[in-house]
Amino acid sequence: MNRSSIFFTITVSFIISIILVIVSFFLLMTHNYKTQEKELMDRYIPIVKKVMTKHHKGGLDMKFAVGLKEYNYELFTNKGKINAITYNPKTKVLIQRESPKRDTIFRVLKLNDFNYIYMKKRGETILVKDNTLSSHSSNIYIILVFAIVIITIILMYLITLRKLMPLKILKDKVKTLGDENFDFECCNLDGKDEVSLLAVEFKNAAKKLNDVKESRNVFIRNIMHELKTPITKGKFLTEIERNDSNDDKLKEVFNRLEALINEFASIEELISSTKNVEKKVYFIDDIVDNAKDILMVEDDDVIKKYENKKIEVNFKLFSIAVKNLIDNALKYSSNKKVVIKSSDDNLIFENEGEPLKFDLEKYFEPFFSSEVNNKDSFGLGLYIIFNILKANHYTLEYKYENKTNRFICKKDEVSTI
Repeated sequence: MNRSSIFFTITVSFIISIILVIVSFFLLMTHNYKTQEKELMDRYIPIVKKVMTKHHKGGLDMKFAVGLKEYNYELFTNKGKINAITYNPKTKVLIQRESPKRDTIFRVLKLNDFNYIYMKKRGETILVKDNTLSSHSSNIYIILVFAIVIITIILMYLITLRKLMPLKILKDKVKTLGDENFDFECCNLDGKDEVSLLAVEFKNAAKKLNDVKESRNVFIRNIMHELKTPITKGKFLTEIERNDSNDDKLKEVFNRLEALINEFASIEELISSTKNVEKKVYFIDDIVDNAKDILMVEDDDVIKKYENKKIEVNFKLFSIAVKNLIDNALKYSSNKKVVIKSSDDNLIFENEGEPLKFDLEKYFEPFFSSEVNNKDSFGLGLYIIFNILKANHYTLEYKYENKTNRFICKKDEVSTI
């Protein structure tokens, strides 16, 4: 594992935390054992001294045993009873002290919640039972707390790794951006933590890069498509006899080429930018006339049946959308005519012809024309229209009635102008 990695740092931090907890546990257990041992010694040493003194004087009689009972202690002198307790597998040794020089052994035993004082001197064994129930050892609580702390640390470590694991995935995904792999569907994008928010931002950045790439492809493809007609016309004019009329037509071709270049720049900026386009109020007639001039079509081909009211749009971009709608309507019309109508702030483009063979949304895909026959496709036209209308808060709807195609540019919110 890379030592500079955040995962390495977190892992080491958690290991150190666990080690410190374990060391603290052993120190606490040792201190607790010594405290308990001191308490037992302070409690039973006076009894031991009293019993041993009496035993030394030969006074371990019935009267002495009765005296011990007054202090809630019970004296055992019967060897069978003593062995039944001392050799019981359940008996625990709490304290043990030995003195080889004096040939003495002292123990504090525990059986069934009662403590026993075991004394052996020069082969003679004495056992005293403490009839007071012994308190439960605090060790069990220390162990319980220790177990909870260890489990909590491990769970926190696993949760932290799980939360940070998307960072590793994101790192690998970012490496692939140079290979134009913009797929960031890899992490939990619904979370509210910083890593999830970072994943969302990376996804948005990847989408932005993908849109920029797409816009460049559309830009180049559109140039090749749109420049073909004026270039062909210009080449034809250069080969025929020079006169004032042909020179004017040639100038018109160059003006058309310049207009197309400006149009492409606007389209590229629209698709690759997230900035809101600037909108002002214009008459519909001015927009339609500008679109006709860009398209270089005859007035008779476009039949105006709209109310010349004002709409709030970006003039340059909306003119391009109208131009493409007129171009598509003429191109796929059986009578080579297009009718433009209006309803409130909505513009309607009608042409006679065959209905669309696919859902309208399919034609919004920039390279849909490469997947089907060009004869049945609107190429990039509807893709550009869709993006321009969206930027101007319009949507495009389609209907087919009475052998007539109707493309409706519908405003999202009705204007109050």
